[in-house]
Amino acid sequence: QVQLVESGGGLVQAGGSLRLSCTASGRTFSSRHMGWFRQAPGKEREFVAGINWSGSPTYYADSAKGRFNISRDNAKNTVYLQMNSLKPEDTAVYYCATHRSGSDSYIGSYDYWGQGTQVTVSS
Repeated sequence: QVQLVESGGGLVQAGGSLRLSCTASGRTFSSRHMGWFRQAPGKEREFVAGINWSGSPTYYADSAKGRFNISRDNAKNTVYLQMNSLKPEDTAVYYCATHRSGSDSYIGSYDYWGQGTQVTVSS
């Protein structure tokens, strides 16, 4: 069993930055790929970024490329999502998840999920 807890969300103006954190319990964190997803009101949950168990390679949705950076610290059982140049369309609940198997961008490839953290970007 893995428990994930996200933090770092909040309200920010367009163009601003936020850093999300996701801390995992359990001994398997360092051997698992991790991912960040987001879900805006009325929309399906979508892939944002993923990271290999070792920290490389990393994967990004087109909407995140060049603005977001995913990283991890296995010693702290934590994965991060640095979000820069935020836009109102980035407003969503952001979730981290542990990857089980399959494509890193496919939601069905993930098994354990956090409760989410709200990110709101004002224009």
